[in-house]
Amino acid sequence: MEATEKNKTYVEDIDRSIYDVKDQLKPSFSSGKGLTFGIVNTISLEKNDPKWMREFRQNSLKIYNKIELPKWGPNLDGLDMNNIVTYVRPDSRLNTTWEEVPEDIKNTFERLGIPQAERTSLAGVGAQYDSEVVYHNVRDEVKSLGVIYTDMESAIREHEDMVKDHFMKLVTPSDHKFAALHGAVWSGGSFVYVPPGVSVEIPLQSYFRLNAPGAGQFEHTLIIVDKGATLHFIEGCSAPKYNVANLHAGCVELFVGEDARLRYSTIENWSKNMYNLNTKRAVVEKGGTIEWVSGSFGSHVSYLYPMSILKGENSKMEYTGITFAGKGQNLDTGVKVVHAAPHTSSHMNAKSISKDGGFCTFRSSVKIDSKANNSKSSVSCESLMLDGNSRSDTIPVMDIRSDEVDVGHEAKIGRISDDTIFYLMSRGMSETEAKAMIVNGFAEPIAKELPLEYAVEMNHLIQLEMEGSIG
Repeated sequence: MEATEKNKTYVEDIDRSIYDVKDQLKPSFSSGKGLTFGIVNTISLEKNDPKWMREFRQNSLKIYNKIELPKWGPNLDGLDMNNIVTYVRPDSRLNTTWEEVPEDIKNTFERLGIPQAERTSLAGVGAQYDSEVVYHNVRDEVKSLGVIYTDMESAIREHEDMVKDHFMKLVTPSDHKFAALHGAVWSGGSFVYVPPGVSVEIPLQSYFRLNAPGAGQFEHTLIIVDKGATLHFIEGCSAPKYNVANLHAGCVELFVGEDARLRYSTIENWSKNMYNLNTKRAVVEKGGTIEWVSGSFGSHVSYLYPMSILKGENSKMEYTGITFAGKGQNLDTGVKVVHAAPHTSSHMNAKSISKDGGFCTFRSSVKIDSKANNSKSSVSCESLMLDGNSRSDTIPVMDIRSDEVDVGHEAKIGRISDDTIFYLMSRGMSETEAKAMIVNGFAEPIAKELPLEYAVEMNHLIQLEMEGSIG
């Protein structure tokens, strides 16, 4: 095949040059490789944990050592915890003004567009570098509403009772091996509390950057949106590519109060040496709504299934997600929902694109309890394969324990249609333009839900992944 002919049908990988710039590593402290009780205790001492948190970490490690690796998803043989550094503290304290952040760290976030986003469109920003938050700030007008937005370590010191009442109560260390790992070595992350009736009109954002090779990032995000309050929270992640495995095992716990609304948007752009084993869960009270918007564009392997527990009557969940898997990627993503009360509803809309032998798997789990009468749930999954070497699977699970419900599942998997390409070319398009239009059209219903207007870095990511360079 001639080069010109090959180029017509080749969809290039994302240009990661902006994300792959590596900073010279200058940690002020590193736990060293491995996972032992001594290392966990050292992390706890370095962070000056209260006694209950130190005991929580040690107990989590005991649970971790008892639980086996999952055997039902992508292969994890390349992940060896003996070669992972679980805590890397950058040479920076927590700063509340951008000018105070060390130049090398600041330059990394400047390249990713974080300060510009804050200055133009965000109510507050937290920036984590390796294992610690290096910058956190929130607008005065948001603070004046009684909204708390701070890093998790500050939250433990300043709002200890509230944190203790909620920390890893939704996602417990016994849930799975990497939840236990998180409980043992977690560091950094964000804490948000929105008081009753308060509407935060513009989003808050946290950005997580893992720079160190062979390291793990284990941030904890805890958000409480009280009765009748509203919030949009944006989470962004990236890392440069190394020749050794990196690990991300963060945890997100969302508490949505009565008649409250929370939109949680995530763009994950980890490099292709990353094992992304993140856990996210929300509980929704009467009349409340949780909205998940998820974009998964990187990592070597992903296990990612945001879960919603519709605890209160008339509570709702919506999930909108897109996954892009290229060469060497096995992205296992999906969504879970538990209908635990009457008149609850869930709607899940997921799309995936795979190319160059990439694997996309979508798993959905819908459970409707016997007392959740008159509930509704719908799952829609569409997958597009750009060549014959790629793979896409859909694995739905439904556990329905009430007859008075309305449940539906729809899945479509296919390749780019030669007939469609021929038709578009007959209307004057080149083959390149035709394929670009098909890919863009497939992604557009999902991409339009992503918060492009709020973060320059996210806008750049979506353009690179979804538009790509076809031709």
